[in-house]
Amino acid sequence: QVQLVESGGGLVQAGGSLRLSCAASGSINSFNAMGWYRQTPGAQRETVALLTSESTTNYPDSVKGRFTISRDNAKNTVYLQMNTLKPEDTAVYFCNVRRCSGFYCANYWGQGTQVTVSS
Repeated sequence: QVQLVESGGGLVQAGGSLRLSCAASGSINSFNAMGWYRQTPGAQRETVALLTSESTTNYPDSVKGRFTISRDNAKNTVYLQMNTLKPEDTAVYFCNVRRCSGFYCANYWGQGTQVTVSS
């Protein structure tokens, strides 16, 4: 079982920055992929940033150029640097990691951290 603890959310003005952290209970080197997702009330959870074990990253157009996902293997932590924040970035942000063995993949989620961007 993998436990993920997120931190770094909060209230920020539009144009500001925040860095989210996701500390994993195990070695992040064992994960095939890591990512950040966000969700607003009544909406589906959407992908914000993905990072594979080969260090490939992927971002949706809505955050490309503003958000950056990174990892610190020594700290078993995944980060999401968010710059030039907009009110529409307001959401609960979730950390996700995926571990695959053969054809089976298990997904693990953090508890979520609230990000609120004021206009």
